[in-house]
Amino acid sequence: MIYMSLFDNFLIVFWGFFMIGIMAIGGYFMFRKFLKQLPRQDGKSTMDWEIHYLEKTKHMWEDNEKNLLEELVSPVPELFRDVARQKIASKIGEVALHKGLNKINQEVLIEGYILATPKRDHKFLRKKLKQKEIDIEPYEELFSLSKDDYRSNWQAQYKKNS
Repeated sequence: MIYMSLFDNFLIVFWGFFMIGIMAIGGYFMFRKFLKQLPRQDGKSTMDWEIHYLEKTKHMWEDNEKNLLEELVSPVPELFRDVARQKIASKIGEVALHKGLNKINQEVLIEGYILATPKRDHKFLRKKLKQKEIDIEPYEELFSLSKDDYRSNWQAQYKKNS
């Protein structure tokens, strides 16, 4: 008869909970991606719109703006950085197209970044803008909005503030 020690039992239980936790985390992220691919009322999914805005505006990016965007997404863990960059760049492109611009400038980049990121990320943005000696006063109105305030109808809020 095989005798299992208390430590062996603990190790098996710990390993079981660990595996269930890791699978739950992976499932959560996969479910979020699945939800982003579901079509909305207009027939396109959130990811379709992101790709649309990226394709429409990829010629509008210059090296300075690309480098600034890279600096701003640098605190995002490497694993999620591509997804964050795509989401933020598409929102910047959307803002640029709504403003009717021919090229993405620093002002639009900062506005799009604020709109695309949750409030907890704004602390890093403020710090980075101060380091680069960029005045944050014109963006205070956008900073004051919470993610929930403009997520579904950000364009109406944005037009009111402009």
